[in-house]
Amino acid sequence: MRNDTGLVNRRHLLAGTAALGLAAALPVPAFAAGEPRRGGVLKYATLGLDTSDPHRHVGSIGVQQLYVEALTSIGPDGGVEPFLAESFDVSEDGKTYRFTLRQGVTFHDGETLTAEDVVANIMRVKTRISGGWLASAMKLLDSATAPDPRTVVVSLKQPYGPLLGLMSELWIVSPKSEGWDATIKTPIGTGPFRFGTWQPKVKLVAPANTTYWRAGMPYLEAVECDLRDDVDKGLALRAGDLHVANVSRDVAAQLAKSQDIAVSRLKDTNWYFLSFNNRKPRAPFDDLRVRRAIAHAMDKTAFMRFVAGDSGVVTNQMVAPGNLYFDQAQHDADLHAKPDLDKAKALLAEAGVKPAEVKIELVSWQESYPQVAVQMLRRLGFQVNHVALDDIGTQKRLGQYDWDVTVIHSGPRADVFLRYVRLMSDGPNPVLWGGVQDPEFDRLVKDAVAEPDVADRKAIYTKAWQRVLDNYYTVVLGHAAEPIAFRRQVQGYEPGFTWSPNWASGGVAKTWLAG
Repeated sequence: MRNDTGLVNRRHLLAGTAALGLAAALPVPAFAAGEPRRGGVLKYATLGLDTSDPHRHVGSIGVQQLYVEALTSIGPDGGVEPFLAESFDVSEDGKTYRFTLRQGVTFHDGETLTAEDVVANIMRVKTRISGGWLASAMKLLDSATAPDPRTVVVSLKQPYGPLLGLMSELWIVSPKSEGWDATIKTPIGTGPFRFGTWQPKVKLVAPANTTYWRAGMPYLEAVECDLRDDVDKGLALRAGDLHVANVSRDVAAQLAKSQDIAVSRLKDTNWYFLSFNNRKPRAPFDDLRVRRAIAHAMDKTAFMRFVAGDSGVVTNQMVAPGNLYFDQAQHDADLHAKPDLDKAKALLAEAGVKPAEVKIELVSWQESYPQVAVQMLRRLGFQVNHVALDDIGTQKRLGQYDWDVTVIHSGPRADVFLRYVRLMSDGPNPVLWGGVQDPEFDRLVKDAVAEPDVADRKAIYTKAWQRVLDNYYTVVLGHAAEPIAFRRQVQGYEPGFTWSPNWASGGVAKTWLAG
């Protein structure tokens, strides 16, 4: 048995190891600080909150981890940290996981957290939640048992490498929470703050959990999360209406000039890509030569400079340099590292395509960067109907598969599997990648996650990614870490590896407001 009471052995590191060059680009300024001061309301604005049921989220996970926690969490370097579990053992065959719970952890209603509560959460996700990040893991679950009040044993039908990382997103909620049998309306968690009052698309007020299991924490009286889509975060930070917020690169550059505001970055990256409609491709985009031509027309360097200035990274990988699963050989062999319009035009001619006679239906979010790709497509001679929608509208439109191209990005994940799974035939929310349907890709990913040895797992993942490259399901343009700005009086705060505002070794439980 391997016993992990601290950071997981390198053999079990998550694929989310920080892209070191990006993470180091904007270090956290060392503002002078004294002893933690109690009280105050932290005004916070990053990702929103799309559901009150922690098990049913569709990607907005930057808020709910204020009030719910998991057995594990992801540390600053992408490694697994024990969280509600004080330790865990993994059997040599990779099929059995034994978690030992911390003593003295209570839910917000005062009830003690037990192993049976954890098992109930695992079984709820397995039996009542369709799709989602944990769907594949739950299919492999053989049993989850509680041999005693502090021990949880998870047995799998076959080895599943990503499990420890994915358990960081299986949030533990009291089975007594309202709506447990259907959709949880008022989650009762163990986090440093309670669910409080939620106004969808407006705000969540999360008051402090005064009986939090980490003695003396939290220091804050409450966290107020701004969930509005139309708020000017830069202006709000300057005015003091927000303390912590994710901002665009341009806004971050301006805010960094202020002595009252610091700018840092998440440790993991956003990856930017152009995807084709793979579920129902329309001519001529069902022709591999046309897809290759479009890839040759993309000036990745110009695109990433627009997105992230000098801190962007150009690659064809779904992870950035420094990540455990980054493959240098594939990166070096990128056929589209530099644009080649002559080759693009030759491929179109070979395919019998006259760009001026073709209108590309391009769907994206209401962001500025897709327009850069639009101009590159027009430079190749295509007509482009660019449809820019809000998040819900974009997801809905992409799910109709009545489009040709999308230019979009995807953010940090606790494990590289959470990126690969969305390209699988039955993967959750696959629309950003055009609904790939590739049985051989699926097989390779399944083989990778069943491989206990991380080096061998990486080799299999690399083969799976080669299929993506060869078939042009998606064309990676590059990576950039998300800027996070915070006001000077925010102490003890540093952005984590993912969007989680709270994890075992850092986050808002340790944050306080000076002055």
